[in-house]
Amino acid sequence: MVAPLTGSVGGATHVGVVAKGGSVRLRTRSIPLLILPLAAAGADPSAPVVLALAVIYAVALAGGELAARLGQPAVLGELLAGVVVGNLPIVGVTMFEYIKTDPGIDLLARIGVLILLFDVGVESTVRQMLSVGVRSLLVAILGVVVPFAAGWLVADWLMPETGDFAHAFVGATLAATSVGITARVLKDVGQSQTAEARIILGAAVIDDVLGLVVLAVVTGVIAAANTGAVMGYGAMGVIFAKAFGFLLGAVLMGLAVSPRVVRWSAALRTKGAPLTVSLALCFITAYLSYLLGLAPIIGAFAAGLVLESADYQPFRQRGGQSIEDVLHNLIQTFVPVFFVLMGMNTDLRALADGGVLVMGLILTVAAVVGKVVAGVGAGGGVNRLAIGIGMVPRGEVGLIFANIGLGLTIGGAPIVTPTLYSAIVMMVIITTMITPPALKWAFGRRS
Repeated sequence: MVAPLTGSVGGATHVGVVAKGGSVRLRTRSIPLLILPLAAAGADPSAPVVLALAVIYAVALAGGELAARLGQPAVLGELLAGVVVGNLPIVGVTMFEYIKTDPGIDLLARIGVLILLFDVGVESTVRQMLSVGVRSLLVAILGVVVPFAAGWLVADWLMPETGDFAHAFVGATLAATSVGITARVLKDVGQSQTAEARIILGAAVIDDVLGLVVLAVVTGVIAAANTGAVMGYGAMGVIFAKAFGFLLGAVLMGLAVSPRVVRWSAALRTKGAPLTVSLALCFITAYLSYLLGLAPIIGAFAAGLVLESADYQPFRQRGGQSIEDVLHNLIQTFVPVFFVLMGMNTDLRALADGGVLVMGLILTVAAVVGKVVAGVGAGGGVNRLAIGIGMVPRGEVGLIFANIGLGLTIGGAPIVTPTLYSAIVMMVIITTMITPPALKWAFGRRS
């Protein structure tokens, strides 16, 4: 007679058999719970998360590859792949619906956003910001003020019942610019070394900083209003000063401390020290931003700004990788989770409503016109139309803003409703898709 022996230690099941009355004994083996039926092994909270990740990575890869083959940024394909999966219930498939509200996936997406903004900061150095000149500064200021005003006015016209808080948030979302997508498009159309490209990229970096400050002010006002407080211009000025002061202080302190920390870590024998140190700086600064009542993405962006490739020269001399290469695999791991999840939260049934479709198209027009007008700030002697068009794509930054809006409420009512969110995602998709051909046309027109 053989009696089974089972037990559970450390999240794994041990199985063995003992022959009674004999000397035969099978050694126990550790078997992961995920390969056993949940009924026998007990529920493992990681099981739905790993299934969700498998689905997310598969559709992100398929969507990104398709977008790349069509000459579009991979992030656009990942977003659209999420839209497809999130709307499968329309055809009766509901098995992936839990992904939208799974806390584990939500946490990974939030980490992905921090890493994404950290990477945007790494690609945009402080020296680059200081060397862009007056032209880029004027383009950046106009590129925030004009779209913000246009977004507010359009939202007030289309959604008068939602109030000024929602209108201001729409304006903040339209003020965003995706410096990463802009740089990719300029390289793809062969114009990355032109004077226009330098103005566009410089303005896009400053635009990100100003956009984050605007976001901090808007979210701060909304958060205060949700507690019943009334904020005057003085209080808004305090939030603005806090956001700008934090960015400035983080950059100044980072410029003094970060290079020393990175070079110190170069002496460590631990493999992966550059990545560990970089992430520690990113997350510490993000947490400090949170403690000050600002969005953690502001801190992550500031941490990236102060890190430069030259700081990692000791690692490269030992055969290591640059900071951009070190972050690449991490970005491929976390960031698709964010884009696919954002796509899944887009309800295509809302777009069947003619009003939502019209709202998305009008927001798109306002977003495009607002940035094209900003090109005027570049002055004469350059292709101002190309500069304006280069500022158009909202990409991941617009989605990050919209995602933050989903979590803001006034009296329990969300600032960004699912309907408005769908219209914003539509605007992000269109502005990202039209930029490559439009920029190519604008440069060709000059020639």
